[in-house]
Amino acid sequence: MRPVFFGSVLGIGGLANGWRAVNRLWGITPVIGEAFAVAAFGLWLLWAVLYAGKWLLHPAEARRELDHPVQGLAAALAPVATLIASLCIGPHVTVLGWALFIGGAGGVLFYAAWSVGGLWQGGREAPAITPVLYLPTVGGGFVSALACATFGQPTLGWMFFGFGMFSWLSMESVFLTRLFQHGLPAEMRATLGIEFAPPVVACVAYLSLTPGTADHFALGLFGYGCFLALVLLRLVPWLRRQPFGPGAWAYTFGVSALPLAALKLVEQGAGTPIELLALPSFAAANAIIGWIAVRSLVRVGRFLRGASAPVAASG
Repeated sequence: MRPVFFGSVLGIGGLANGWRAVNRLWGITPVIGEAFAVAAFGLWLLWAVLYAGKWLLHPAEARRELDHPVQGLAAALAPVATLIASLCIGPHVTVLGWALFIGGAGGVLFYAAWSVGGLWQGGREAPAITPVLYLPTVGGGFVSALACATFGQPTLGWMFFGFGMFSWLSMESVFLTRLFQHGLPAEMRATLGIEFAPPVVACVAYLSLTPGTADHFALGLFGYGCFLALVLLRLVPWLRRQPFGPGAWAYTFGVSALPLAALKLVEQGAGTPIELLALPSFAAANAIIGWIAVRSLVRVGRFLRGASAPVAASG
């Protein structure tokens, strides 16, 4: 089990929050959103148990993975996914939601400080400069801000929002410079899904912290997110040169957050252009994440069949 598997929680949990917004806006049955929420929580629980087992049974391997200059930073997905799980289960089991919220936010702070402390010591080469750098601070900060707003802690939420925002602004030029000069090898291109996520996740967090009419800053964040979505669409043939694998879930963080931001903007009184974008982008997000989920299940099925074949043959 690798930390990148926690990315599935972000995608499915994002859809859950999207369906909840659709229920609030148009009265669609809440069953769909809550089913996605339960699925996201179940995935988080499965990956959490497997990842804890890896540290208990194979600590050397887990440590080597954590020390890897690229894969190690993906471990930030564990506390971020814990926050998403808190949002999914909180409305049903309040105490558990709060426990996951506190544990996730604490995990984000601890791992962000640890990982950034390593970055400040230098020695990172160009191939290791990827959007995965955003996960500990940018992803962690914005999702923590969203969770704080949901759990009624706006002051702490604004602190996390600043943590995420300034980390994003400081790292954006570092990654783009590397991208302009060196590009990304095929096996790393799914990480561009993480590059797409910050403006739309920031928009969702900002709107959650500022109830009332949507303002220009929220619209600006959403606009930049829409632009990045167009860039990714232009790059689809280039991106598809990377074989399908667990890294494909990196796309779902931003893919689920874009329509969620649009839906929250509609809830908070945004104009006609956003209303026209909300439903098509939400439908596209469900289709894309559904396609990734189906392909992932097919891969799991093939793996299980392959694992059971020697046993069947020996019988």
